[in-house]
Amino acid sequence: MDTIQTPERMELVERIAALGPQFNKRAARYDRDAAFPEENWQELADEGFLGLCAPADAGGLGGDFVAYALVSEELGRHCATTALTFNMHTATALLAGWIADQLGMDEEQQSHLNSVRPQLWNGMCHQGIIHSQPFSEGRTPGSGQPIGTTAVPVEGGYKVTGKKIFASLSGIADIHNVVALVDGDPRVRLLGVPADIEGVLIEGDWDPLGMRGTDSRDLILTDAFVPNDHEVLPPGVFDAMVQRFPYFYMTLSFTYLGLMRAILDLTGEYLRGEHGVASRRDNHVKQAGWAEMQMIYDKAQSLMYRVLSEASVDPTKSALRRAWTTMVAIMEGAPELASLAIRVCGGRSMLRPNKLEQHYRDARCGATMLPWSVEVCLDRLGRYDLYPDD
Repeated sequence: MDTIQTPERMELVERIAALGPQFNKRAARYDRDAAFPEENWQELADEGFLGLCAPADAGGLGGDFVAYALVSEELGRHCATTALTFNMHTATALLAGWIADQLGMDEEQQSHLNSVRPQLWNGMCHQGIIHSQPFSEGRTPGSGQPIGTTAVPVEGGYKVTGKKIFASLSGIADIHNVVALVDGDPRVRLLGVPADIEGVLIEGDWDPLGMRGTDSRDLILTDAFVPNDHEVLPPGVFDAMVQRFPYFYMTLSFTYLGLMRAILDLTGEYLRGEHGVASRRDNHVKQAGWAEMQMIYDKAQSLMYRVLSEASVDPTKSALRRAWTTMVAIMEGAPELASLAIRVCGGRSMLRPNKLEQHYRDARCGATMLPWSVEVCLDRLGRYDLYPDD
């Protein structure tokens, strides 16, 4: 734990914990109205957290991958919607900063990063620029090219055309960072599309089961111009990340681990009689359910921290297996924990404004989230070490 919870990282976590009570109070309203958590984001910006993973010498907080994981976990404990949307913003900083530095750049790639990073860091740290990172396109696995968004090189940049679904922060983001392909070039581009330019359209409604405040409508791009200095990564570096630092695809699970802690917190408070009802902690049936809940949470957190302790470029085969296992343990463990909590706390826990009702709906959403959905991870685990090419 000492290698994970360093004083520098825990100071960041404690700052989020101080904001947490206000975030928690607002969560029910964001859920009820399917409204983006703008007040929470403003407070994160005021505390400098838009630059969490930007370097300190650029005005950021200098957080690395593990620091982000711990911050996201604590944020998810207070408002899972805020944590999940914050992931989309911070993912861009991690890709362009800490992760790119771990991969190692050649001279041309480093020159590209040196030219685009100052604008990126300045926007995040000093101008309140909010980034989204919509990747999903709704394509069926195995149907061919997974990326249908195209980028046509033109003078000064690219014209980008495509559709991204589940585009979180769709109505609030200043820049949408999308993956796209140039015809005849297999290298993936990560391009920052300004939200206010011609050719950018947000459409559809957002009325989901859970995570209702993420504002994840459809992003439609039609010949949207992206200037060269908005190409977040050098061409091909995103591909290198996929191959060499796949832990990037775990970032959503940090939110859900925090949500699991929130469920545990709330159930413990109920059993101790802190919610206007008599204590139930002496009831052996309730104690049995409470025991199950603690084991589910502790197993998930222990797996996650093991994975964080070994997260590095070029993971071993067994380390990658543990990452997939952790995803399943958390994304399936969260709704299991919420279901148990409702059983332990009884029928009133299903009534608003009790938070367990919302936690259950939020928890149920995680298993489907790509690219490392539960189905994807189970498929890979099912093949693990059984075939010579896997």
